[in-house]
Amino acid sequence: MARIDQLIQEAGDEPVFSFEFFPPKTDEGMTNLFNAVSELRQLEPAFVSVTYGAGGSTRDRTIEIIGRIKNELGIETMAHFTCVGSTVEHLRETLDAITATGVENIIALRGDPPQGETTFTRTEGGLGNADELTRLIVDNYNVCVAGACYPEVHPEAVSAESDLQYAKQKVENGASFLVTQLFFDNDAYFDFVDRARAAGIEVPIVPGIMPIGGYEQIKRFTSMCGATIPERLMTELDARKDDPEAIQDLGVAYATLQCADLLSRGAPGIHFYTLNKSPATRAILSSLRAARPWDRALTPST
Repeated sequence: MARIDQLIQEAGDEPVFSFEFFPPKTDEGMTNLFNAVSELRQLEPAFVSVTYGAGGSTRDRTIEIIGRIKNELGIETMAHFTCVGSTVEHLRETLDAITATGVENIIALRGDPPQGETTFTRTEGGLGNADELTRLIVDNYNVCVAGACYPEVHPEAVSAESDLQYAKQKVENGASFLVTQLFFDNDAYFDFVDRARAAGIEVPIVPGIMPIGGYEQIKRFTSMCGATIPERLMTELDARKDDPEAIQDLGVAYATLQCADLLSRGAPGIHFYTLNKSPATRAILSSLRAARPWDRALTPST
């Protein structure tokens, strides 16, 4: 077993690459998921993560998937875990089930409101945010805990400063590294890292990258999470909006350039949001490994 914070530390100047998947709703989807994981396994990711549906709606399937990836495929795994709709007792039951699989890496998230609701409501006997959840896990389980952060500010945050302080609280409560929400402007990431360091956040901050796979899809995702699409990229997307294949080609090319720039400027790795598909991520990471832009890094890893 291995903790991801230790893997990042032991990697030194070599970047750490990882992939995120979500639990499918059907048996066919499960087959497609494990096909994608098996294909991406050849790229030797440091770890993969598996998401957790709103209100724990995918709890059992998430636990099944992380156990299989960890124990059958031998890939280090990180479980997403949220506090929406759960009492502390229920959270502990789920944490017991997660750790029973042998997985010892968890990313603590508040989670989105259940479908049909627009605001988060603390469950009676439950927790109200991710920093409280981080503390619960760290105080009771011998696992590595990660946290999420938002280069372009969480959509519900009062201000960029309050959002940064919230990230700092997660770290103070025990989060040993942070993973960012998706973004397309690298300056937003490096500006956030600079502000985080100035605020006293010293843990690794891993950029999360989503290769663009569809025109409407990426517009929907960015509107949900508060990420922006740079004007020049949006112009190119608009010019190809009726050509799905051209959109995918642009998505791979842009993400490859974006990741190369991040790594050459000192990012500690890349966490790919795969959407349970392997071709784009496989092409991007293969290109990065061939070119090794991190060998040209002019700044220490962030």
